[in-house]
Amino acid sequence: MPTRRAALTEARARRGWRWLAWVWLAVVLAVGAHQVRFWTESRLESDVLALLPQDAHDPVLAEATRRIADASARQMVVLLGAADATQAQAAANAYRGALQAADRHQPLPFAEGASMAGWFEASREFYRPWRDRLLTSTQRARLQAEPADALAEEALAALYGPMGAPRLTDWQADPLNLWPHWWQERASGSGLRFDGDGLLHANDRAWAVLQFETRGSAFRLDGERVIDAALDTAAAQARRAVPGLRELRAGVPLHAEAAAVQASHEVNVIGLGSLAAVLLLVWLAFRSLRPILLVAMSLLVGVATALSVTAWIFGEVHLLTLVFGASLVGVAEDYGIHWFASRQGHPQVERWRLLRWLLPGMLLAWLTSALAYLALGLAPFPGLRQMAVFSVTGLAAAFATVVCWFPWLERNAPAATPLSKAMVGWLARWPHVRASAAWYAAAVATVVVAVGGLWQLRTDDDLRNLQSSPKALVAQQVEIGRLLALPSPAQFYLVRAKDVETLLQREQALTARLSSLVAEDRINGYRAISDWLPSQRQQAADGVLSAQAEAAVLARVGAATGEALVRPGFAGKPLALEPWLASPASQPLRHLWLGPSGDGVGSVVLVDAVGGDAVLAALQAQAEGLPGVRWVNRTAEFSALLGHYRHMMAWLLLAGVALVVVALAMRYRRHAWRAAVPTVLAGVLTVAILGWLGQPLQLFNVLALLLLLGMGIDYGIFLLEHRGDASAWLAVCVGAASTWLSFGLLALSATPALRAFGLTLLLGIGLVWLLSPLFRPPAETPSAH
Repeated sequence: MPTRRAALTEARARRGWRWLAWVWLAVVLAVGAHQVRFWTESRLESDVLALLPQDAHDPVLAEATRRIADASARQMVVLLGAADATQAQAAANAYRGALQAADRHQPLPFAEGASMAGWFEASREFYRPWRDRLLTSTQRARLQAEPADALAEEALAALYGPMGAPRLTDWQADPLNLWPHWWQERASGSGLRFDGDGLLHANDRAWAVLQFETRGSAFRLDGERVIDAALDTAAAQARRAVPGLRELRAGVPLHAEAAAVQASHEVNVIGLGSLAAVLLLVWLAFRSLRPILLVAMSLLVGVATALSVTAWIFGEVHLLTLVFGASLVGVAEDYGIHWFASRQGHPQVERWRLLRWLLPGMLLAWLTSALAYLALGLAPFPGLRQMAVFSVTGLAAAFATVVCWFPWLERNAPAATPLSKAMVGWLARWPHVRASAAWYAAAVATVVVAVGGLWQLRTDDDLRNLQSSPKALVAQQVEIGRLLALPSPAQFYLVRAKDVETLLQREQALTARLSSLVAEDRINGYRAISDWLPSQRQQAADGVLSAQAEAAVLARVGAATGEALVRPGFAGKPLALEPWLASPASQPLRHLWLGPSGDGVGSVVLVDAVGGDAVLAALQAQAEGLPGVRWVNRTAEFSALLGHYRHMMAWLLLAGVALVVVALAMRYRRHAWRAAVPTVLAGVLTVAILGWLGQPLQLFNVLALLLLLGMGIDYGIFLLEHRGDASAWLAVCVGAASTWLSFGLLALSATPALRAFGLTLLLGIGLVWLLSPLFRPPAETPSAH
């Protein structure tokens, strides 16, 4: 029976904490009400581009990047390859029919977009009034150098020859047959190699090209295989109609859906797997339903509060934040486990006295973890900032749940179990580091392992290493890009000028240089507005040149035939930007026009080139000396940015170590090193092991080391705060095991960034658990008694 004085002390403590319990209950009820609205409105974001920093310092470049991304973000293309045009058309009809039937049954999130069928005829009619102003560089040189008599002989031979070249107009409107060659050059350079029916002929097949567009954002998906399943059904229907059909599909929505499906799967596997592992460990350690329920409640409150606060601050919660947050259960459960381990080890101590005894260490552990998580928010990555807010809030909510509610809800201390007794027994048999020959040899071996691993360590910040799309989809994307000569949206030229005319002239200066690379087969082609809309100065010069040459040719041919041949009239004014943008001719190129930007206008020139450092260097060199022209390599820029923040976070990690050591020294004085050394040593060894494994050091490895600092230091704090108390070691073992399992599952993620993150913590947490008891202080009688 407790003494009267102890009972009075417990009563006073109970009254002092009662108001905190009621306040926290009100907060949790408000969070619950918000959660109902959150999941009803489905405010989840899965746009991976939202994770990357924006170009706030260069709004024109940011707009160019956004415009290029928007042009393809909702677009999908499907190629159906058959033996001949008839079969290709039949396959396309079957494919469309299957999708239309599926859409009638349940509306699909995408619809067929504009077809290239009929595009050439419409564009030809649009350009007809300006045919005289459309010349290639080869035609200009020829008209300037070749005598009129030679040109007239060629025109006369074409007029009476039995096998003349294909013409796009009557002979008198284009006696030198200049226009077909202009169209051929546009087609070969821009990848628009379609026949009159919109079919592409390549690789001994006729390809029907179907274009689709998602009705909403390509990235706002719910984790279901809606698009892919619909296309699979349509492809099966088309193959029944045309046996031997080959189908290729590509587009950002397909990659986005694959990422969303994978992320949704990982949320379930990692989150539920972590929760199951934690609850199983709690059951084995305490063999009671109450600890399982209360620890699960603290985790649920933590995650729900984190979701609500993150949604309130950012408006939406990113799907990868959920995947990352699913591993939070491996950290947030430490507080509940520490409480039950202490209750199991000290069942005779009053709950409120025990809480006061545990609170300093638990609070210090939460603060170090929170500071480590907040370090994520220093990087200008919106996704990382969300993860930082989510994690800190979730840990704070779980901590508050344990402190405010557990003493009220947990009345009977759990009995010792075989697992808890075994874990408690481990500590007594765990050695201490001391000055001896054996420990000196162990230290030398550790140094050798660390130095050897660090010597082999390499860094790799290439953004392409974060690609996690299915290999089959990537292969199809590459093949479609080759067949359609699709340029890369990651590398382009940004052209700026004060007005449209100057901009087109600058584009023409650039494309003249790019044409030499095409002639040398160093690039396959390029896409530029000025190729389809020459500057007015160029149009005027070409108009004069073609008028002089064709007038002389018609005069000579007329004299030879005895007919009066008159050149027909063309448009009186040059072709301008506004009517061109409004015409069908600009359909494949409109996204290259940026419009007003800054104090002028802007446009983009895309390049179809096979990657490689030499080719990229040659492309960059083409912009040198051209005013208003800038080569943009977004992949290289983002890779450099990742490297910059890796260095920044590495210095921040060192600063964090110093701050943690200072904080520990303020409380533990000369024993502070016992809590700090295990985590620091584990971090060094983790990086060394990555070197031995051949894993490159990336930004996400460094971010994981920051979190290791915050989480791993907890184990040293618990052992130092409650020296000699075996229940603290039980809490460390159960907490470390559940954390290790949580991040171990994260290391299985198909997302490379999360996988690198998880692997680092998988190694680091295990090493901290192994090293912490080696540096524990000598046993003392726990003050809770």
